[in-house]
Amino acid sequence: MSTPFPFTAVVGQDDLRLALLLNAVSPAVGGVLVRGEKGTAKSTAVRALSALLPEVEVVPGCRFSCDPAAPDPSCPDGPHEAGNGVSRPSRMVELPVGASEDRLVGALDIERALAEGVKAFEPGLLADAHRGILYVDEVNLLHDHLVDLLLDAAAMGASYVEREGVSVRHASKFLLVGTMNPEEGELRPQLLDRFGLTVEVAASREPDQRVEVVRRRLAYDDDPAGFATRWADEEAAVRQRIVAARELLPSVRLGDGALRQIAATCAAFEVDGMRADIVMARTATALAAWAGRTEVLAEDVRQAALLALPHRRRRNPFDAPGLDEDKLDETLEEFSGSGDSGDSGNDDEPDPDGPGGGGGQPPSGPQDEGPQDEGGSGAQPEAGDGGEPQASGAGSGEQAAARASEPFRTKVLSVPGLGDGAAGRRSRARTEHGRTTGARRPRGALTKLHLAATVQAAAPHQRARGRSGPGLVVRRDDLRQATREGREGNLVLFVVDASGSMAARQRMSAVKGAVLSLLLDAYQRRDKVGLVTFRGSAAEVALPPTSSVDAAAARLETLPTGGRTPLAAGLLRAHEVLRVERLRDPARRALVVVVTDGRATGGPEPVALAGRAARLFAAEGVASVVVDCESGPVRLGLAGQLAGELGGTAVTLDELRADSIAGLVKDVQRRAA
Repeated sequence: MSTPFPFTAVVGQDDLRLALLLNAVSPAVGGVLVRGEKGTAKSTAVRALSALLPEVEVVPGCRFSCDPAAPDPSCPDGPHEAGNGVSRPSRMVELPVGASEDRLVGALDIERALAEGVKAFEPGLLADAHRGILYVDEVNLLHDHLVDLLLDAAAMGASYVEREGVSVRHASKFLLVGTMNPEEGELRPQLLDRFGLTVEVAASREPDQRVEVVRRRLAYDDDPAGFATRWADEEAAVRQRIVAARELLPSVRLGDGALRQIAATCAAFEVDGMRADIVMARTATALAAWAGRTEVLAEDVRQAALLALPHRRRRNPFDAPGLDEDKLDETLEEFSGSGDSGDSGNDDEPDPDGPGGGGGQPPSGPQDEGPQDEGGSGAQPEAGDGGEPQASGAGSGEQAAARASEPFRTKVLSVPGLGDGAAGRRSRARTEHGRTTGARRPRGALTKLHLAATVQAAAPHQRARGRSGPGLVVRRDDLRQATREGREGNLVLFVVDASGSMAARQRMSAVKGAVLSLLLDAYQRRDKVGLVTFRGSAAEVALPPTSSVDAAAARLETLPTGGRTPLAAGLLRAHEVLRVERLRDPARRALVVVVTDGRATGGPEPVALAGRAARLFAAEGVASVVVDCESGPVRLGLAGQLAGELGGTAVTLDELRADSIAGLVKDVQRRAA
C-alpha cells in the first residue's frame, strides 16, 4: 500500500484543510465540496485526511461495518448481538466517475434469488464507505443516476437495492467529499446543496510558497516513507486534536445570540430552505470545539457562513459562488449580542503552523473575477444611435459587445429518433434507466431483469427439467434483460451570426438573451455545448464542445458584432466541429442551433455557398433549428429558407418563449422521417 502525502505537509490551502478537519470533528456538518483549478492539491488533501481519522469499532466479520455497540438490525450479515468489536482504520472509499450502479449500491444475484430463493448480495461502495469517507473526484461529471443514488443514501443514511421484488437494505452513513474543476461543468443544484461546506482553492501566486510546494513534493516523490516519518509528529498532534475536539463537541453551547446571527445571515442572503441554517449551526459548533472552546462566538458564525453559504446562493449556473463579506459583517453586527463576541477566543488560538483555527477566510470567489469582467464586457460605452458601429481595425465596423437581456424559460428542442448517448434529459435514448420497452438476452452480467420475459422463457422447459415443487426451475439461458427507454444528453452546437446585420444593440441583446436561455436549458438537461460565431470574413470556434455551460455564457457575453455575414463559413466550421466530435464521442448526437437573420454577404455567390453548406447537414441527418432574428415590419424570410436547406425548422425569438414552439419537435421529426 502506498504511503499517502501527509495532511499537515500540504502548503497553504488553510480553508480547505479547515473544512475537512471540521467534518472530521463533526461528521454531521455534511461533507465538503472542493472547487478549483487543476493542480491545487484538492485530491491530495482529501486522501490525506483519512489517515487522521480515529479508528472505528466494527462487528467482527461484518461486511457492512456495523457498530458493535448498536448493530444495524437490518444488516444483511446480521442479526448481530451487541458486544465487543474489533478496531480498524477509517476508510476512504473512492467512487469513480464511470462506475456502474451495481458497483455503487451492490449487486444481487438474480439467478440464485429466482431459482433458490437466496439473497446472495455483494456489497457495493456505499457499504464500504459506511462510517468513513466517500470521495468523488470530478463529482460534477458523475452520471445523473449515480447522483440520484447518492442523494438518496445521504438523505436516509441507508442504501436500498431492489431487484424485481427482492429487497436488500443496509446502513450507509458517510462523509461525502467531492472535488471538481468548474471549467468542466457545474453540479446539479440538488447535489450541490447536499454538501455541507464548499471551498474555493487556487494556486498561490507567492513565489516563496510555490517554491515550498515544489520542494515538499519532490522530497515526497523521492522517499514517501521517509517524508511521512518527518511529519509524523505533526500528524499525531492533529490526530489528537481531532479526538479532543470530538470529546468537547457535546459540551459546546450554541447560544440564542449566535442562533439569531445564523438565522439572520441565512435570511439576508436569501438561501433556499433551512439546510443552510442547520449546517451553519453545526459548523460554528465544530469551530468552537476545534478551537478548544465551549462557547460559540461571532467569529465562528462568520467563518461558518463563509464555508456554508457561497454555493447555496446561486440561482443559476452562471452566478459565481461567493459571499459579500461587507454585507455579512453588517448582518452579524446588527444581530450581535452579549456572549457572541469578544476576545475570549484569543486564549485558544491554535498553532499558526497548524491547519485552520477558526476565523480564517476562504480565498475570494470568482465573483471578483467573473466572466462579466472578461474582455472588457463589463460597463461598456453604448454604441451610437441606430447601432452605428464603433471604429475598429481593418475597417471591420466592429461594435463593442452588447449585454444579454434577461434569460427566460424555453421549450424543449430535441433530436428525433432513438439514441445511445450519455444519460441526460433531452432526447429519447436506449438507457439503463427509464420505462421498460422490451426484453433481450443479456450481454454479459444481468443488470435489469425482465421478469415476465424470463418466466415465459423458462415455463416451457419445466417438465423436462424435472420440476416437482412450487418453485420455478430457472437456468441462465432463461434470463432476459429489460430494454429501457430514457433520455440522453446531446451536443448542442450554437452557430451565432455576429455580423453587422445583427449589430443593433437592442437586437443583439435580445439574441444573446435567447442563446443564454437555451444555454440554461442545456445545463438543466446535462448537455455538452459548443459555440461557433461568424462575422467579417471568417468563422471561429469561440468555444469547443464542453460540459461547462457557464464558459459558453462567458464567451457569449464578450461577443462583439460587425462586418459582413459569412454564413457559409459559419456552417462549414460547425460541420467540422461535429466531424471531430463524432470521432471523440460517437454515441452523442448533435442538435445544431443556428442563430441568424438568414442573410449571407461577402465573397462570390454567398447565398449559393450557404445553401450548399446547409445541405451537408441535411444529407447527414443532423437535427437543426434556425432561430430567426429578423426584425422590423419588412421580413425577407431568409432564415426559413435556410432551415429548409438544413432539413430543420425555423422559429422566431418570440416563439422560443411561446406555446407555439410546442409543435417544433413534431415538425423536426416529420421532416426527418
